[in-house]
Amino acid sequence: MEIEELSGFAKRAGFFWPAADIYGGVSGIFDYGHNGAMVKRRFEQLWLSYFVLRNQDYHLIDGSTILPEKPLVASGHAERFNDIIVGCSKCKSYFRADVMLSDMGIEVHDGATADEIEGIIKDKGVRCPKCSGELMEPKAFNMMIDVSLGPERADRGYLRPETAQSSYMNFFREFSITRKKLPMGLAVIGRAYRNEISPRQGLFRLRELTQAELQIFFDPEKFDGECGELEGRKMFVALYPSTKEAEISSEELVAKGIPKFYVWHMELIDKFYYEVLGVPRGRFRFFEKGGNDKAFYNKVHMDLEVMVESWGGFKEVGGLHYRGDYDLTAHTKGSKQDLSVSVDGRRFMPNVLELSFGVDRNIWMLVDVFLKKEGERSVLSLPMGLAPYDVAVFPLQGSGDLEAKAREIASAIGSRFRVFFDRSGSIGKRYARMDEIGTPMCITVDFDTIDEKSDKHNTATVRMRDDRSQERVGVDKLEGYISKKLALS
Repeated sequence: MEIEELSGFAKRAGFFWPAADIYGGVSGIFDYGHNGAMVKRRFEQLWLSYFVLRNQDYHLIDGSTILPEKPLVASGHAERFNDIIVGCSKCKSYFRADVMLSDMGIEVHDGATADEIEGIIKDKGVRCPKCSGELMEPKAFNMMIDVSLGPERADRGYLRPETAQSSYMNFFREFSITRKKLPMGLAVIGRAYRNEISPRQGLFRLRELTQAELQIFFDPEKFDGECGELEGRKMFVALYPSTKEAEISSEELVAKGIPKFYVWHMELIDKFYYEVLGVPRGRFRFFEKGGNDKAFYNKVHMDLEVMVESWGGFKEVGGLHYRGDYDLTAHTKGSKQDLSVSVDGRRFMPNVLELSFGVDRNIWMLVDVFLKKEGERSVLSLPMGLAPYDVAVFPLQGSGDLEAKAREIASAIGSRFRVFFDRSGSIGKRYARMDEIGTPMCITVDFDTIDEKSDKHNTATVRMRDDRSQERVGVDKLEGYISKKLALS
């Protein structure tokens, strides 16, 4: 599936489209329609339930999206949160250098400097991709978006470039409130902002994005034992410097020097993609970054990648980062407040393990993976708990007693499930509309349902999305039937 085809589906089916669409849209900023917003919210809730809520030592917080300058200087964002851009001396267009070169088939490592980019441009004789004009000297461009705090701009502020800083700045207060115990996790689900030069590929590279991040603060001398035992799970991993994944067991990864607690979380994430989200086997992998591609503060750095057809292969949808004590040490220096802790008579600076997920990227990925064409029929086979509606209710004919009975059923189950009611069009077209947006089951009320003389009286037809199978179910048993189907998904 091409990007344009997926984007067209997303607009038509009420999932997402460029913001300010009636004015022609704006690159890198998207609105979610009613179906997309529900899938996004359900993904966030599923992520929260899986990674955070089942651990009583992990907590959801909600930090400000506007930050003053000082913490972003301390964190390194003011100095290092840069992309290398290059402009054209003729048409005055600007490009993100690595993206421009990648589009030309010239790969550049993630940490390439302006001098390295300039050398590549000269060696390859690269010219402007728009007008073939001569390119100007590459330069670093800070991607943070600044805001005015007050009428005189005396205090400079920024829209946060990531959600993680909220967890670091609130660590010590939360640590004190929660009885000074480690490990402690702080999760944030919220917006971040980046002044991308080359937004592209739909929801892949955005100026306004949603992140779901969990920062786990721990004692590095004890965390191995606190995580639990490894399952011996075999996972697809591309270990640096290889770019090709292989199935490697968790024990083998530990034997190669990767900390046990890190591998334990790899298993957790692997199960999330394969067993919870239902990504087909082999389409999710861990990709280890090393050398110039690894963030300087990370001790172990793996991207979470999914094979996304519309993006042309494996693409990053998240990350698992062992950040050491870099963040709390940086904010200790910047704030002049000691963020080290005393636990069991020993004082130390907690280490951080970060689980980071791009929510928007994962939503696009889910549509790419689960949208299928079956002749003229489009089916979005989302996991049942992620579909925008749990069930649809249709009267076979949209009037009279059939409609009244169908509305009665919709009202009865609507307190527990998200229900879509539709009375217009043929039953086949209504099924097709629900298949397209991912509704896992449809309930049809027909004349037998309301005919007291029929042996099918007070039953309705439940039709499943994926295999189109149908079953008569008693109206009084529908709630239990739907619950069981959803639980088995």
